[in-house]
Amino acid sequence: MHTLPVLVAALLLLGAAPSHAACTSPAGPEVDWRRCLLAGRDLKGVDLTGAVLRDSSLHRADLTGAKLVRVDGPDARFVSARLRDADLTEANFRSADFTRADMRGATLHKTDLRQARFFGADLRGADLTGADLGGVDLNNARLGGARWLDGERVCAEGSIGICQ
Repeated sequence: MHTLPVLVAALLLLGAAPSHAACTSPAGPEVDWRRCLLAGRDLKGVDLTGAVLRDSSLHRADLTGAKLVRVDGPDARFVSARLRDADLTEANFRSADFTRADMRGATLHKTDLRQARFFGADLRGADLTGADLGGVDLNNARLGGARWLDGERVCAEGSIGICQ
């Protein structure tokens, strides 16, 4: 008989919890896809402005030309994803994993990339003006033609792992 009050209390707590969009929700501004498995998704050109991607997996997803402005995506995983010409302006991708991601021509203005991993990523021609790269891993990342943090310096062709 004591299980009924516990069950009622648990149901009340569940009802009081904040509502989050399901991982099956359509792509769009402010979608909440935290902790979702979105591997291989075709998200070319979508507008995800203000979306929540915390701890989500977007391995091999195609986000070519996507708008990820002000996305909240710490610990998100974009391993081998295509983010070519994507706009990640003012997003939070702290501790995110962009290993082997194609980010050619991406815009990363004022993006929080602290502790992010870009091992083997292709950032040629990307714009990193004002980005926070504290503790970032750029090992084997291709940086030729990337606009560096000050918005003035452009990395020399052939720059790997460090902007020269």
